[in-house]
Amino acid sequence: MKSVLSVRGLDKRFGAVVAADALSIDIAAGQRVSLIGANGAGKTTFVNMVTGYLKPDSGSVMLDGIDIGKRSPRNVARLGISRSFQIPQLFTDLTAAENLAVAISGVRATALSFHAPADSQGRHDKAIELLARFGLKELADRPISELAGGVRKLVDIAMALVRRPKLLLLDEPTSGVSAEEKFATMDRVMHAVASDAATIVFVEHDMEIVSRYADRVVAFYQGRILADGDPGNVLKDAEVRRYVTGSAR
Repeated sequence: MKSVLSVRGLDKRFGAVVAADALSIDIAAGQRVSLIGANGAGKTTFVNMVTGYLKPDSGSVMLDGIDIGKRSPRNVARLGISRSFQIPQLFTDLTAAENLAVAISGVRATALSFHAPADSQGRHDKAIELLARFGLKELADRPISELAGGVRKLVDIAMALVRRPKLLLLDEPTSGVSAEEKFATMDRVMHAVASDAATIVFVEHDMEIVSRYADRVVAFYQGRILADGDPGNVLKDAEVRRYVTGSAR
């Protein structure tokens, strides 16, 4: 199976802290991969290096055979990687549809202009279509400041889909979402991305979400990969139970 993302020997240190220790991983097209690990294990550092927000000290990051390890976040996005954030990166004074329209404007090959309205040339219609995929059409004209945390998460993920990415990275998509709503939220996400057949990598602390939605789990510990495989085997691994899930018995 063809690898969309291929990482080799990735290292990253912050002083004495080892955030990535010779990480090597291949992610195949169409996979749903969950990254798990305690806080500080290296998951978000890995995501930040793949998306260009951090530069690795050494090693390579290849997207469809193109080395992206030293490229800017904008350039990485143009090549086919999009991400959402643990804390949604939204304009709180704008509506949900306006946030999407701004993101759609940024996809254009030509330079952005503050003199050109963000909702021109059908961008508003595209924004509504994306929101509808997440079941948020009725909230299109509501300011972000009035929306609940779980809805903001979905809008942030919708913005990441604007470019129809080859690889979609989600940083804790259900954090801040109530226990009663977490499965419904993740169902919406998976349904929304299905039409693009995107490869999905998501950082997650909730093992119920991991078990239900991932077909592969990569467990991180102290900047290295502790285990990698199908959810059943990884979550039963003795070291994962000891250092990640806290269920060593």
